[in-house]
Amino acid sequence: MTRVNLSKQDPAVYQQLENLSKAAESAAVASGLDPKLIELIRLRISQINGCAFCCRLHARDAVNAGESADRLAVLAAWWESQYFSDTERAALALAEEVNELSGAAADDYESDLLDAAQVSAISWLAIVMGAWNRVAIRSGYRVAP
Repeated sequence: MTRVNLSKQDPAVYQQLENLSKAAESAAVASGLDPKLIELIRLRISQINGCAFCCRLHARDAVNAGESADRLAVLAAWWESQYFSDTERAALALAEEVNELSGAAADDYESDLLDAAQVSAISWLAIVMGAWNRVAIRSGYRVAP
């Protein structure tokens, strides 16, 4: 099957996804989500969807936001580690649920730890990240050392 760089083939559609991504990030910041958590959500969704390009990008962005190598190393099994706060666990569970590949049920973590604005922002981050993953994978974005 032929790979087509979607951003170059249909730049107007790509720009709309970029606009949606910026709006989702603004909502996340406005809801009070920590920038490190925003990147952890993006990275976790990219891990689940198998997007190497986005994994590399958001791992770097997480480091730049101050995230530790230890937490990044266990993110793929966050529910089994003690590195993440209850709020972070709730956010990650929710993001996975939105992505429909949950390793843990969001209801087990959500309770009253996240307010409505945060639930919405996390949901939008996961939705948009899933779309970015599909664009990068379908476009064949290369990941080389």
